Amino acid sequence: MAGGRRIAALVLLAGVFVMEGYDIAAMGLAVPRLHEPLGLAPTSFGWVFSALLIGLGLGGALIAPLGDRFGRRPLIAFGCLAVAAATLATATATSIPAFLVWRFLAGIGFGACLPNVSALSAEIAPARMRATIMAVVSAGIPLGIALAGIFAPEVVAAAGWHGLFIVPGVLAAVLAAALGYLLQPGPPEPSGAAVAHRSRLPQLDLIRGVWLLPFVVFAAILSLNAMNLYYFSSWLPTVLPLADFTIDEAARVSGVVQLAGIAIGVAASLCIDRWRPGLTLLLMFGAMAVSFAVIGLTAPDPLRWRLLLMVGVGGASAGGMALPALCAYLFPPRLLSSAVGLGVLVARLGAIAGPPVGEAMLDGGASAQTFIVFGAVPAALCALVCLMLPAALKVRPRQEGAAA
Repeated sequence: MAGGRRIAALVLLAGVFVMEGYDIAAMGLAVPRLHEPLGLAPTSFGWVFSALLIGLGLGGALIAPLGDRFGRRPLIAFGCLAVAAATLATATATSIPAFLVWRFLAGIGFGACLPNVSALSAEIAPARMRATIMAVVSAGIPLGIALAGIFAPEVVAAAGWHGLFIVPGVLAAVLAAALGYLLQPGPPEPSGAAVAHRSRLPQLDLIRGVWLLPFVVFAAILSLNAMNLYYFSSWLPTVLPLADFTIDEAARVSGVVQLAGIAIGVAASLCIDRWRPGLTLLLMFGAMAVSFAVIGLTAPDPLRWRLLLMVGVGGASAGGMALPALCAYLFPPRLLSSAVGLGVLVARLGAIAGPPVGEAMLDGGASAQTFIVFGAVPAALCALVCLMLPAALKVRPRQEGAAA
């Protein structure tokens, strides 16, 4: 791919992540605003949040790996089209079952598309900057969440709560057309030993033999971090008003912490490329756990909480950027879409648990401090799993050396 076309492709691929981030945030931002027009209580939306994640996991495990065999372009373009249709339909929902169905279908589209976006960004990036470029591309997720939160008051003023879904739905349709035109057809080009070892079901290679340890470590960290990411992205706009933030202030804080996540994620990915991946992620997740614990031990203070949430919630978003980038060092190109896709499915076990856990805590009358301090548990577990990363990172070089 020529230089200009490569840059355009990376920009549009980053746009897919921006659209995903905006779409993820839309439901959480809409929930506090649905009680009056539709008579739907915020605490009835726990499984609506999870429906997106269930669909994302199924699409990632069952559909996304087709990109390793048939090419990235159709999976990305048709995935974006599916997201566009389901997200625009969400704006017409008036009941919990309708929200459940449309969010599930949007998740299927995301699951088919996003692992191939990550894999393609790795394939067209220069090798020495692979993790950093993957992280910059996937920085679209926290950027999209941030934009949704920061501009939610204006979008709602202009188009009601429906506008929160119309914006990402239209963006998804535009991206589907642009990427369908720009991207090259055909599957990834294997070479050397990769040809001989190409499998009809590459997912199976990840759960047996030498690739099991890297996949288990990757999926465990991804799952625990996803629990925090969706726990907070779903409920933070609802929780912060319990600590005397207004609804609009809570929305903007939810956006601002994502901007911090972009900075943390880029810095972490640079360290993955040029320093020690295991220690980098250990320090990041350790700082997250400390920040959530401090909030739990202190009275609400707008400035202090903002700063601590930038480290904690921003760190969860940064993990969503850095972990797919780490995947490029754990697995060969022939397994990238499958690793990210199957990892997404396993990670949904944590992510799906996040919104219902938050719903149960709110139903139980948890304070804002209690709700936030819970985030220290998954963050601390992520830090512990990171202790196994050095061993997992040795597998790919050893296998490539043996094949040579």
